[in-house]
Amino acid sequence: MISSLVPEYVKVAEAYEPDWSEAALAEELALVAEAGDKRRREFAAGRTCARLALERLGKSNGPVLRGPNREPVWPDGGVGSITHTAGYSAAAVAEASCVLGLGIDAEANQALSRPVAERVCTPDELRALRGVGLPGEPLPSLLFSAKEAVFKAWYPLARVWLGYHDAEIDLDAATRSFAVRLLPTARVEALARPVAFTGRYALSPEHIFTVVTASAV
Repeated sequence: MISSLVPEYVKVAEAYEPDWSEAALAEELALVAEAGDKRRREFAAGRTCARLALERLGKSNGPVLRGPNREPVWPDGGVGSITHTAGYSAAAVAEASCVLGLGIDAEANQALSRPVAERVCTPDELRALRGVGLPGEPLPSLLFSAKEAVFKAWYPLARVWLGYHDAEIDLDAATRSFAVRLLPTARVEALARPVAFTGRYALSPEHIFTVVTASAV
C-alpha cells in the first residue's frame, strides 16, 4: 500500500504476515538480541524490507544498523524510513539528491482512546477533525500515524525531538493528502535550512498508512 503513496524516485519494499521474510543479517539481529520474539520478528522483517528497497535503488544492501537514537543508518547519499505494525512491514528509500527526508508509518486501523487522542492531537486539530469528510474513520489514529511519519522525516535533518504538539496536520480528504504545520514550539532552528513537510495517506480495513517527504523551501 505504501508503494502507491510515494513518488517514482522512492523505492519501496513491503510485506504482509505470514509472508514476511525474516532474513535479517547477524549484525542487525545483534541490535535486538535482548528483545522478545515478537520484537525480533518485526525488526527482522523491517530490516529485510530495507535491504530489498536499497537493492531496488541500486545501493548496497548490507546491514542496516542504527544510530544513537535508534534511527536506521542509511548508506551515504541515501535517505529512508522503516515501519512495522501488526501483520505489516515496509521500508522506503530514496537518493538524498531527490528528497531531503522521508518518513513512512503504518498503524492498526483502530480508534484511540480519548486521553491518548488528546496527547497526540492539539485542541485545534481535534476541532478541525469534526469537519473532515471521513465519517466512521479513526481520524485521531490517522493523525498519530502522520505525526510518526513526520518525525521520521524530521529527525535525521534536525537531530532533536519533535513532540506530538509541535506540529499540526491539516487533512485533505478529497486528495488523501495532508499538510504539516510546524508550531512555534518546534525547534526549527535545528534545521540547516527551511524545510517543508508534506504527506499522503491511505486506509485499509486493517491498517493506516502515511508517507511524508521533506523538501527545501
